[in-house]
Amino acid sequence: MYEDTDYSDNSSDYHLELTSTDPVRRTLSMALIQIFVLPFVFINFLMFFAFCRKETLRAETRYILFAQTVLSDLIFLLLTDFVVVLSHNIALMPMGFCIPLCMMIEMVTNCTPLTITAMCVERYVAICMPLRHDAISTTSRTMILILVIWIISSINPVVDVFILVATSSQEYLTQLTLCHYEIMTPEHWHRHMRGIFYICALVIIFLVEVYCFVMITLAAQAASGGNKKSASKGQRTLALHLLQLCLCSLEAICPYIEAFVIEMDIDLYLTVRLFNFIVFSVVSRAVSPLLYGLKDEKFCAVLVYYICCKMNPGSSVKQK
Repeated sequence: MYEDTDYSDNSSDYHLELTSTDPVRRTLSMALIQIFVLPFVFINFLMFFAFCRKETLRAETRYILFAQTVLSDLIFLLLTDFVVVLSHNIALMPMGFCIPLCMMIEMVTNCTPLTITAMCVERYVAICMPLRHDAISTTSRTMILILVIWIISSINPVVDVFILVATSSQEYLTQLTLCHYEIMTPEHWHRHMRGIFYICALVIIFLVEVYCFVMITLAAQAASGGNKKSASKGQRTLALHLLQLCLCSLEAICPYIEAFVIEMDIDLYLTVRLFNFIVFSVVSRAVSPLLYGLKDEKFCAVLVYYICCKMNPGSSVKQK
């Protein structure tokens, strides 16, 4: 159906071919995406606002890391929705505009599994090493960790830009195109290298989370009383994080599924791409932080206060 050389030389034509020419279909796809994106944008914004306004939440490591996931997911939803609007209107933009936008989307995409891993390790330290938790999980160390997460998340897109500039022609870098991350990896070998690196990183993250889950499970079996309740709660939290990671892993293989489908039928490809975007890019990032926020009694109480606009949040939040 297409060749890599054609893609490299004619990016705008290539992406226009992969955009539905049916205005009704494009409008329905756009409406469906907005139905999923906009409510979760509001919810994530409200969660981050509640975190910023409540001092007791800002003093605990797990809530700082949770706020990091909410912030990165919020940025991701806003930027991807902006890209969807551009694609809906078939707005061709200069490569100089699309490249920084794609880099930012890639950064916040990489932040999610790294922050999930940090949250798992924090729960592991809290449950398996409770006497050292306060000394290890300090606010200053958590902020440094978040900075490190952002730096690591930026490595992949920065490397992709260097490879793009080194291997692409001047004509390619100055043309108009739709804003998709595929414009950053026009070479076939580059896309495969990036996919292998991403999968290897997810495997390492998955092993870390499984180790934390197993250790917390053993702690839950050995504990008693209040410690057993705390360990069981931590076990459920890590199970949720493992679910998040599985969704991230499935998102990583979506481009390979789409590359296989496109060889069979363009219309089927457009449907599969829409499904993958909604389920693995939007819902996976929106539902998990929502569940984590609502199942935590302390955070949920603060969230309910700001939703209901009560005057005394301290009376409704159980201090821990």
